Amino acid sequence: MAQPLRASPLAVSSIDDHDVEVVYTDSAAYQAFRILQVGFVAAPVIAGIDKFTDRLVNWDMYLAPLVPQILHVSAHTFMIIVGVVEVIAGLLVAVMPKVGGYVVGFWLLGIVANLFINPAHFWDIALRDFGLSLGAFALARLASHFDVVRKEV
Repeated sequence: MAQPLRASPLAVSSIDDHDVEVVYTDSAAYQAFRILQVGFVAAPVIAGIDKFTDRLVNWDMYLAPLVPQILHVSAHTFMIIVGVVEVIAGLLVAVMPKVGGYVVGFWLLGIVANLFINPAHFWDIALRDFGLSLGAFALARLASHFDVVRKEV
């Protein structure tokens, strides 16, 4: 009878370089880490690029009017800058998820703050982005376990 396929082990170095923990790529925790990583690469990059085209939505409407007034810049110019930052943050998650997860998490909390001071009351989106920030922080925590230098088993 054929044996079920098992993913090859991925050796993960623990905090102590002398200890090595073997983690299988079919473990639920590892898969959750990778799912979150893909999501937090794709979402910021797609949203960031769309700040230049406004194909998904007119992003300017989400910016609290107070922000451009304080910074003396148009809402659209500010959102273009936001788009650049989001693309960079998404790419950071791709190459350094332990750092990128925290960057995206705190960035999302900044978006939440902006949405709360917006008189248009985008509180539903603020709640969604708060939940996303929790996911980004979870990614960063999982990355501290899985995103380390891989060693041969």
